[in-house]
Amino acid sequence: MKLPFDLTLVLARIEESIRAFPKAAMFELAERGYSTLFEQLISCIISIRTLDETTIPVSLRLFAAARTPEELLRLTPEQLTELLYGATYPDQKAYTMLGIAKAAVEQYDHRLPADYDSLTALKGVGPKCANLALGVATGQAAISVDIHVHRVVNRWGYVQANQPEKTLKQLEAKVPVPQWIEINRLLMPFGKHICTGTLPRCSTCPVLAWCEQVGVTQHR
Repeated sequence: MKLPFDLTLVLARIEESIRAFPKAAMFELAERGYSTLFEQLISCIISIRTLDETTIPVSLRLFAAARTPEELLRLTPEQLTELLYGATYPDQKAYTMLGIAKAAVEQYDHRLPADYDSLTALKGVGPKCANLALGVATGQAAISVDIHVHRVVNRWGYVQANQPEKTLKQLEAKVPVPQWIEINRLLMPFGKHICTGTLPRCSTCPVLAWCEQVGVTQHR
């Protein structure tokens, strides 16, 4: 018999349980001073289908060469692709980033707008990156649903959705707005290190008493 779900208590227990693990990449980069909306959006593009262990050093390498739209546009696609070595699809991401930088300079007077619709209108920018960049860089209430968040909240039985986009909509309807940014900050490392995709660590999970373990057939 599971306890009635209490999101505030669950998130508090998760925060304590993940202290020993690395922070989610975007939050780690923000703490290192890479906290502008442009930097956060560019790093999130790097992170797509790329592990945090790679995202952070690739982002740092790129930012050593270019941290602003103007500096990025001074790079050729080939130079940018080389800087992105290690991330998935570096050539494709290079063109995406150059498009973002060009839009920032030419459409938005050198500064990306802190607006979800404007960001998702940029080629290659989806809901996850728009929300994550806005949440981390500007403090706007936004929920970013990556593979870890999607898996964890559905495994809990807190939402029932078969796609991250549907999970996002259900979370926006259920999670109190002040907790929106916390969802990715906490659940990304929790899903990576504890509530893993295969063989989750249910026996030592700090929130097992609230989790319905939907879809879990084997665990540690």
